[in-house]
Amino acid sequence: MDKLSEPDKRAFSDLPEIRYVKGIGPKRAEIFKTLGVHSVRDLLYFFPRRYEDRSRFTSIASAPPGEPVTCRGEILEVRFRPIRRMPLVEVLFGDASGTLRAVFFNQPYLKKTFEAGQHVIFHGKVENYEGRLQITNPEFEIVEEGDEDSAHVGRIVPVYPLTEGLFQRSLRVVLKDAVEIHLLRAVTDPLPPSLRSELDLVPLDRAVQNMHFPASFEDLAAARKRIVFDEFFDFFLRLMIRMKKLRTRLKAPRITAGPERFGEFRSTLPFPLTSSQEKALADIARDLATEIPMNRLLQGDVGSGKTVVAVFAFFLAAKAGYQSAFLIPTEILAEQHFRTISRFLAPLNVRVELLTKSVDADHRGRITADLKRGDLPVLVGTHAVLQEDVAFSNLGLVAIDEQHKFGVHQRNHLLKRTPRPHQLVMTATPIPRTLGLTVYADLDISVMRDMPAGRKPVKTYWITRAKQPEVFRHVAERLAKGEQAYIVFPLIEESEKADLLAAKKEFDRLKKSVFPGFKIGLVHGKLDRPERESIMRAFGRGEIRVLVATSVIEVGVDQPNATVMIIENAERFGLAQLHQLRGRIGRGEIESECFLFGEPSTEEGKKRLRLLTKLTDGFLIAEEDLKLRGQGDLLGTRQSGVPLFRVADLLTDEAMLILARDRARTIVDALDLDALKNPGHWIHKYLGERNVSLPHSS
Repeated sequence: MDKLSEPDKRAFSDLPEIRYVKGIGPKRAEIFKTLGVHSVRDLLYFFPRRYEDRSRFTSIASAPPGEPVTCRGEILEVRFRPIRRMPLVEVLFGDASGTLRAVFFNQPYLKKTFEAGQHVIFHGKVENYEGRLQITNPEFEIVEEGDEDSAHVGRIVPVYPLTEGLFQRSLRVVLKDAVEIHLLRAVTDPLPPSLRSELDLVPLDRAVQNMHFPASFEDLAAARKRIVFDEFFDFFLRLMIRMKKLRTRLKAPRITAGPERFGEFRSTLPFPLTSSQEKALADIARDLATEIPMNRLLQGDVGSGKTVVAVFAFFLAAKAGYQSAFLIPTEILAEQHFRTISRFLAPLNVRVELLTKSVDADHRGRITADLKRGDLPVLVGTHAVLQEDVAFSNLGLVAIDEQHKFGVHQRNHLLKRTPRPHQLVMTATPIPRTLGLTVYADLDISVMRDMPAGRKPVKTYWITRAKQPEVFRHVAERLAKGEQAYIVFPLIEESEKADLLAAKKEFDRLKKSVFPGFKIGLVHGKLDRPERESIMRAFGRGEIRVLVATSVIEVGVDQPNATVMIIENAERFGLAQLHQLRGRIGRGEIESECFLFGEPSTEEGKKRLRLLTKLTDGFLIAEEDLKLRGQGDLLGTRQSGVPLFRVADLLTDEAMLILARDRARTIVDALDLDALKNPGHWIHKYLGERNVSLPHSS
């Protein structure tokens, strides 16, 4: 992080350590650290996850079923029912209009929390259960005497995320004191008044204050708008400065291609290119022709023909005298890509070799020797390509399939050289537009939505378990015609042993009773890699007719003869994951079918399966998945470098994201990078006060 100037250091020097903040202390300070709160400034940016309007409560009599409400009343009765495996605490509370029952499942300790006569606030959804209204597992807060003019009632009240050892009431008091005592010293507004006025943004100190204790929902909306802009603006400023450094200070080899190269490449293909492929070819040729290192993402749905586009890039590099490396995460996929790429490049007289850990020592020695001499233009391989003895003579292009499966240092191993190779990143995971603007914000993107001519969409059916025998008979008929099938089981970390046991048990049943005349294989994550890959190869050769698998089936596995997929317990998979699994079939000319066995208990689960039966476009599915699950689930872990925005929501804040991106781009385009060395420069000051995670740019 950029260092602070001396005035900035003095501004922060009189802030106490967080353990000395009123109401925290040493023990709570350690708890706060588990939530990422290490300083007073972190504390002030520890924003509520929602708000309750406690200036007006819903009366119990008017609480609408199916809607979330906040009710206040007096506890009339507390009952504990020690039901086996699911102890129940029932709290009957009432106000002047009537009574309502709050029910808590599997929280027996609450029987000591509630007492008759207490005044309590409950927040949750009112439900009609067996003819009576109740509120199940609500959030609650016991209201004490003297609260009437406090941070807890009579106003819009913040509700914070909690962890063990933190409680709403005490946390609210801590934040109220922190805002009143430390806000002006801990938060310096980096945006000049002219920019705030132009974008209609409130000052930062007011925004932070109103994020915690707004006087109205209008104030809250204005505060949130400012914080959302700051998060996006900060992200794009840092990222674009890094990209500008990369593009102005590093040089890549010029790989030029005239129209004759395009014609030569097309003439050897046994099929016409789609419009998306043609556009991607043009994008790549334009990037390769400059000294600015290409940093392009080739994003396409399953089966959209990304490999052919990558082959074109390898062809251009080879004809210009440069070598290419293609990194693949697994041996199975590497072998598959090697066969495909060799088939395309052989008519163009471009040699390709495969390097994995399974390659014998003699062959490996010949490959590495040819690489060093510059006699091998294209190398396809797994992590084995990253070994120290693998040295390229004139590496000009690095392609990476599903880059998140390689570490940052592994990806950079081939890129950190002079001249810097061009980079092409490929993914078969369609992502929504707003996620693409952040997850891959440091890459230029080529999107491939068209499917090759003749590719038939997979027919998808949501089937009840009662029809399973009928489906199995149908599958057996297709197997008898020489086709192949997948049967997929979920394998979820929390219940991995039970899931695996169920898959093995069903495998035995299928083998003995359902498909006795066909060879069946079983693959799962607990198998040794050589055994798993041996089974997958046998399936690829058609020797195994039915593959029973957990969700370890590799993205990109291409078996055109596999025409049927059955997904067990489909409700346990995400929408995008189901689409990825379905993409393993429908890769040949025969019409394919996917059967979803699932009995979801929630409306969201039912909607997910219904959508999959109607949609085949991975990009539309990704958009729907974002709507259903929210950005948190889809962003995943931080290993890919995706920032976990505290307030901004990629689904609802797209307009602000684009505004912040465009404003940052305008500033950085006009910026002399050397100006960042000047501590007085306001962008430097802005960046110096932030500590935001960024994608690991190469």
